[in-house]
Amino acid sequence: MAQNKAGHRSVPHTADLRIEAWAPTRDGCIRQAVLGAVESFLDTSSATAPETRHRRVTANSDDRLLVAALEEVIYLLDTTGQAPVDVRLSEADGGVDMTLEMVDAGAVPQVGAVPKAVSLNELRLVRGEHGWRCSLTLDV
Repeated sequence: MAQNKAGHRSVPHTADLRIEAWAPTRDGCIRQAVLGAVESFLDTSSATAPETRHRRVTANSDDRLLVAALEEVIYLLDTTGQAPVDVRLSEADGGVDMTLEMVDAGAVPQVGAVPKAVSLNELRLVRGEHGWRCSLTLDV
């Protein structure tokens, strides 16, 4: 895999949803994981985001930072009915600042089961020879 490539994919997993993501940077990998999670249940391909939200997430490890970012997305979906169609991350003390371009989840086609939580089982976010990779399971 080339070092400048970023992306994500869903992987078949019994009764849950497994996401794999990759990018040259840690924050880029988290971004791809968030986008992969949202695209697993919403078709955001033609959505435009009318609202921007800013959130800071913190954690004591890279794995936990990935979980915190995804939990924030699930929380916003649950409490506001909105989901990000794009996300930008920047370094912050002990974590990242997330800028989320949000859309009303009810205004775009639903294509899969909505995630309820992030599983800590088989969670990883690691730096390798060709950049960062992560994999996680979402409870749906």
